[in-house]
Amino acid sequence: MIRPEIYADKELTSQKDVLLAITKEVNLKFSKSCEYAMRAVLYMASAQSNETVGVEKLSEKLEIPRHFLAKILQQLSRHHLISSSKGRKGGFYLSKENANKSLISVIECIEGPQVFKECVLGLDNCSNDKPCPYHHVVKKFRDRFYRLIQNETIAESAERIKALDLKLMNIEE
Repeated sequence: MIRPEIYADKELTSQKDVLLAITKEVNLKFSKSCEYAMRAVLYMASAQSNETVGVEKLSEKLEIPRHFLAKILQQLSRHHLISSSKGRKGGFYLSKENANKSLISVIECIEGPQVFKECVLGLDNCSNDKPCPYHHVVKKFRDRFYRLIQNETIAESAERIKALDLKLMNIEE
């Protein structure tokens, strides 16, 4: 049973908090490619320096398969969501222009713009006019998450990650 009231007294401080809350309640999940893309972009944005980061280092830090991550980063670079430099000291980085974009652009680059409109039951014609049994409840959560990631730049997300010491990597307990 979806219980929106459980979120009323909790401050969801990160995109991941909101994503996890939505996932648990409405079974909304991004693809691994999208999860990896978001984590890589947020890691680059919250890194202490603005130097280029190689695929190998990112792969190791974020525990993402190197070849898979390389393809994701190339896709983000082709869409001007991250920047890259070639050569011996080459790699990927976020320019000021990249960092001023929202995380929604990263998600839509990987998943497509329909990701926030798809029916959780997989119905083709689910809409406000012809809703599935969960449409209106799921829409509230999706809209909240969408507004968060649309209205916050990647740079702002990185600042919040640093200020609140939020995690982007698996931490051994």
